[in-house]
Amino acid sequence: GASCLYAVYDPVSRRCVLARAGHPCPVLVPPDGPPRRIELPPGPPLGLGGLPFESAELDLREGSVLAFYTDGLIEHRERDVDAGHRLLCEALAERTGSLETTCDRVLHAVLPTSGSTDDVALLLARTLGLPASQVATWEIPADPSLVAPIRKQVLDRLDAWRLSLAAFTTELVVSELVTNAIRYGTPPIRLRLIHDATQLICEVSDTSNTAPHLRRARTWDEGGRGLLLVAQLTQRWGSRHTAEGKTIWAELSLLEEE
Repeated sequence: GASCLYAVYDPVSRRCVLARAGHPCPVLVPPDGPPRRIELPPGPPLGLGGLPFESAELDLREGSVLAFYTDGLIEHRERDVDAGHRLLCEALAERTGSLETTCDRVLHAVLPTSGSTDDVALLLARTLGLPASQVATWEIPADPSLVAPIRKQVLDRLDAWRLSLAAFTTELVVSELVTNAIRYGTPPIRLRLIHDATQLICEVSDTSNTAPHLRRARTWDEGGRGLLLVAQLTQRWGSRHTAEGKTIWAELSLLEEE
């Protein structure tokens, strides 16, 4: 088996969803408060047992720091886990601007001088938020004839964001993901574009739990190539389940356009 901790943070709503499989709970360092452990529902390590995994959802203020780590950081034969966790929180309480500097200080403070007998990993992530001006959302009726007007609205928004060079790829991705949601998903359907300095994220959500998958289209097939094009033209893509259904997302790099 293998332990796992998974977190999805939405910079628009500033909400974070986390789940764990036999992994230590993360530590939250709020902008103006002491570090505290985020209590998550327990789950068995991956590959051991068939119990369902539960997630927890919480609001994170902008500038919060999440500390993810392996048990090798806090467990050692010279001390118990509670003592290791206490040392971790004390080290994280000393605030610095650089997360890299914080990582170095935490490792120096928590790890014993004799070293660790287990693998050690520490990952710090600071949350940021996006203003409403960098997000566009559309509610999509389940009518294939309305895909073209939606594409036009997307192109107009890209023009407003001065991202016209990304219009061709974005139009193709939006058309494919929205069409798939109308054909195979369950209303309500929502399209969301998120624009930051280096990338454009396209998300299509619906209330179905069935996720799409790539397949090899045969020569005489009329369909089946859309997701392959999305995978080839975007930096990365994927799907995630939500409390209401699922979200299919794709990331387009804007570095060349800049």
